[in-house]
Amino acid sequence: MTRIAFALPLGLAAIGTLAVAGPASPLGPPPPAGTGLARDRCIVDRDLGNHAVVDQNTLLWNAVGRSGGTYRVTMRNGCLRSAVSSDPIEVRQVGGGRICAPRDVRIVARGGLCDIASIVKLTPEEAAAVPRRLRP
Repeated sequence: MTRIAFALPLGLAAIGTLAVAGPASPLGPPPPAGTGLARDRCIVDRDLGNHAVVDQNTLLWNAVGRSGGTYRVTMRNGCLRSAVSSDPIEVRQVGGGRICAPRDVRIVARGGLCDIASIVKLTPEEAAAVPRRLRP
């Protein structure tokens, strides 16, 4: 009896963990929270271009100019849940026109203010592997 009673709470805890984690991103696991760009690799805000909503917590951004490339922005709060790629995404600068870390920018989507967890630049290979329907 003790063994069964012990196994049930563990099973329920595992189910609860899966429910909170949400669906996996088609891009794979997100980078660790707090991950940003190296100071010499920051995005200049005027270089931001098209975006694509990948899932409720993932946005891909294209940038041009010196910041050129594809960037993955990961959120914590599911603010993109009701957004689609054609929706406007409002970008509010916190710093001096450069985006290096999650704290340097505020993003507002249809679902409200996004709680940004990480910003990383995709390698050319990672960007090429993004399914066509999810490319910015």
